[in-house]
Amino acid sequence: MQGEIIIIAFVVITAIVFGLVFYFSKKAIIKRKLKTSELKRLSSFRSGETAKIVGKVEFVDSPLIAPLSGRKCSHYHVLIEQERSTGKSSTWDTLVDEERHSKYLIKDGSKYAYINDSLLKSYIVEDAKYKSGFLNDPTENMESFLSSKGIDTTGLFGFNKTLRCKEGILEKDEEIAVYGHGEWKEAKELGLPEKYGQVLEITATGEEAIYLSDDPETTEENETSLNSSRKHEVKRSRYRK
Repeated sequence: MQGEIIIIAFVVITAIVFGLVFYFSKKAIIKRKLKTSELKRLSSFRSGETAKIVGKVEFVDSPLIAPLSGRKCSHYHVLIEQERSTGKSSTWDTLVDEERHSKYLIKDGSKYAYINDSLLKSYIVEDAKYKSGFLNDPTENMESFLSSKGIDTTGLFGFNKTLRCKEGILEKDEEIAVYGHGEWKEAKELGLPEKYGQVLEITATGEEAIYLSDDPETTEENETSLNSSRKHEVKRSRYRK
């Protein structure tokens, strides 16, 4: 009986630990922030407000080429890990954790927003995954990218290292959610082509970063957003009266 209690207690404690690790993970924090933040359309966003916007990616500069998939994008995140065995167990050590972006806009209707701050927390859905290992050669892109980092894909005796690679990107016209502080400025002030007219500059608020994700759960209108939008509309209708 005592043995069963110990096993149950161990299982419960393990579940709690894993639950806490997930709850406080970067991915969970970003998704939670975006899912619970007030959503504003760019057409009704006023200078000085802080809220979430949802729009589609529009390239300004020449697009980046994602290193593993070769896709055109405005933003990519690549994570490459190597499995290392230590006796009876094994761990995954990070070899590369790289995030890069070019200049791009977020389009909502006829209006545009632009992220103009380096204090950014992003979660890009990893929709391209690759592996290499015993009898499983790495792709040419994997080899080329790792070589550029001074990392060999083979180990002792020329055998392939056990690697797992994940890549997430923001493509043209992809819908994303962004939370931050907004100020309307002329495109020229922001170093953007004048044809865009007035653009909402998105920056961090004090010590709080900008939050960004392309996860569909973050771009949906949740109950919090709907309630906030309704309250905003009520205030506007009262003001008009």
